[in-house]
Amino acid sequence: MIDFSLIVESLPALLKGAWSSIQITIIAAAIGLSLGIVLGFAEKASSVCVRACVYSYVTLFRGTPMLMQILFVYYVLPQFGIMIDPFWAASIAIGLNSSAYISQIILTGINAVPQGQIEAAQVLGLSSFHTMQYIIFPQSIRTSLPALGNELVTLVKDSSLASIIGVVELSKEASLIRSRTYDAFSILLATSLIYLALTLAISFFIKREYACSSLKT
Repeated sequence: MIDFSLIVESLPALLKGAWSSIQITIIAAAIGLSLGIVLGFAEKASSVCVRACVYSYVTLFRGTPMLMQILFVYYVLPQFGIMIDPFWAASIAIGLNSSAYISQIILTGINAVPQGQIEAAQVLGLSSFHTMQYIIFPQSIRTSLPALGNELVTLVKDSSLASIIGVVELSKEASLIRSRTYDAFSILLATSLIYLALTLAISFFIKREYACSSLKT
């Protein structure tokens, strides 16, 4: 049976945990998008060394579990004198992992720009930097927007991994309440609905922004 009174009583604590999850998501998304864009364009660099470094980075972060990356940042870096708060350790690790995936999304968007437009920009005398700034970048971001939205939804769910190093986000808060009340069903149901509300809100916003950008073009 669902204990609605327990859900109502626990809602403030769950929403507090949800706010921590949102903060982790925002920070990780900022890191992932910023670094992912740089890596995506770096994969188009003429230097073989640069492309090899980017490939190694992407392979490392996509080929190992995010959980291990969080544990590495939190437990291993202090051995080299780098002390990081659990909240920031989780946010940074999730962001670095996300950047590897976002780089491939951006790369796909870059490759989707018609070669004819790039050649036309060169004929008009635009430099490589200005071609990237005014022609390639805006179109690649617009093309990549749905996939970037999916990645943001994934980050909301991945934020739950922060609980492994003691960050009291939504899933950790739910676990603490569950351990006190022994009512797993009611608490997990409420927690799942909060996650669902967050992901649906993000999906709705991304779809609306994509539709607006399509209308402008």
